[in-house]
Amino acid sequence: MKIDVTSLDGATAGSIELSDDVFGLEPRADLITRMIRYQLAKRRAGTHAVKNRADINRTGKKMYKQKGTGGARHGSARVPQFRGGGRAFGPQVRSHAHALPKKVRALALRHALSAKVRDGGLVIWDDATFDLGKTKALKASFEKIGLKSALIIDGAMVQETFARAARNIPQIDVLPIAGINVYDIIRREKLVLTKAAVDALEARFK
Repeated sequence: MKIDVTSLDGATAGSIELSDDVFGLEPRADLITRMIRYQLAKRRAGTHAVKNRADINRTGKKMYKQKGTGGARHGSARVPQFRGGGRAFGPQVRSHAHALPKKVRALALRHALSAKVRDGGLVIWDDATFDLGKTKALKASFEKIGLKSALIIDGAMVQETFARAARNIPQIDVLPIAGINVYDIIRREKLVLTKAAVDALEARFK
């Protein structure tokens, strides 16, 4: 498929042919959903924890004699049924990550890219360069072309001045091609790829 190439100021800069194997698939919501769940689960810290009865700093001596009190039989005061006792079956430190085959992850990325094309949310730039390095000036340029919520993907390296100018603009993410991922593609309204990013993606899935 052919798509127009534009510049940062909105001017037309020719066109580019996109691979149907990467950008022309019929999007599958189930694959995209699985990949997003995989990403969000993997980035969870998993540092939640509670104290069980073994972690409570309290005597383990039997509270009172077994018989003759008229009350229930009790031993340690560290058990969960008493105030200040341990928590039964509470969360412990663990990893929330789960396995997802590499081929499924790669396919989900291609389907996310295809979904952006189908929704009209894909923009191709000639390059992502901005020499001024000022957030106010770059934000004005984005407003001029109607870019409010976007993931901008460049080639192997992102220009430092462009990244510095864009990093404080809300709902604008700038990443090199190595950082492209399904979650960030879906959560932003527009996906902006430079020609270098398109070449890298098509070479990756060749």
